[in-house]
Amino acid sequence: MKIRFTKMQAYGNDYVYIDAINQNLSNLNELAKFVSDRHFGIGSDGMVLICPSDKADFRMRMFNPDGTEAEMCGNAIRSVGKYVYDHQLTDKTNLKVETLGGIKNLELTIENNVVSNIKANIGKPIFDPKLIPVNTTKEKFIMESVQILDKTFQMSSLSWGNPHTVIFVDDVANFDVLKYGPAIEFNTDVFPKKTNVTFAEIVRPDYIKIREWERGTGETIGCGTGCSTAVVIGYELGLNSNKCTVEQIGGPLEIEYTDDSELYMKGPSNFVFESEIDVSHIIK
Repeated sequence: MKIRFTKMQAYGNDYVYIDAINQNLSNLNELAKFVSDRHFGIGSDGMVLICPSDKADFRMRMFNPDGTEAEMCGNAIRSVGKYVYDHQLTDKTNLKVETLGGIKNLELTIENNVVSNIKANIGKPIFDPKLIPVNTTKEKFIMESVQILDKTFQMSSLSWGNPHTVIFVDDVANFDVLKYGPAIEFNTDVFPKKTNVTFAEIVRPDYIKIREWERGTGETIGCGTGCSTAVVIGYELGLNSNKCTVEQIGGPLEIEYTDDSELYMKGPSNFVFESEIDVSHIIK
């Protein structure tokens, strides 16, 4: 059996997208491991299934490369919007997408009959350390002094379903991400589970530069929720405004943190390639 898939990138995350409305799939955990394996020339941060929903326009199911199902990724959900419109699964420009983390809203910008930009409302950030989770007795894990290797960092963390950590540095371009990223990711004295790490430099109150260490992957060209984490924590600390352009290696995202704590990210998504793969040994 062969299935069609599309590899897409949204300023940082490569995911394998599969239409699970018009294709019958099973053994999803093994399928996710297979299509995410870089040795097969596909390579991705995981697999995203686009499924029917009785609660929204579509349902998004996202799987990590190890086959476990994840809650949500801001970059992944923006690419869903481009996929369903450009593949003519919908003609709507305002979409509701069901995720494990709840219903998320997308606003599509159309140019020449294709999606050129996507604004996603990824919801309210979680500060509760019990839900992040972070080893602390405080209500929020903000600007905590943590020893990592030979340095003491002021670290903050929140979540949109998975832990995201931010550390503000003076010069992010020359920061040794390769040294400190994995050390923070696996610092179980702080995080009972592994965490993503955003290193951020506030250039101006409305302009932030970041570099992102993605857990289990290494440094990436960007991360939408990493950008959002930097803006939210910086705003909570009075370091930046609630509307920022966040520059990452892959390109800029526009982030808005509203007065009612909703988080919007706006940026493009791009097709990398489309193909098909034989999965007869997985799906019988």
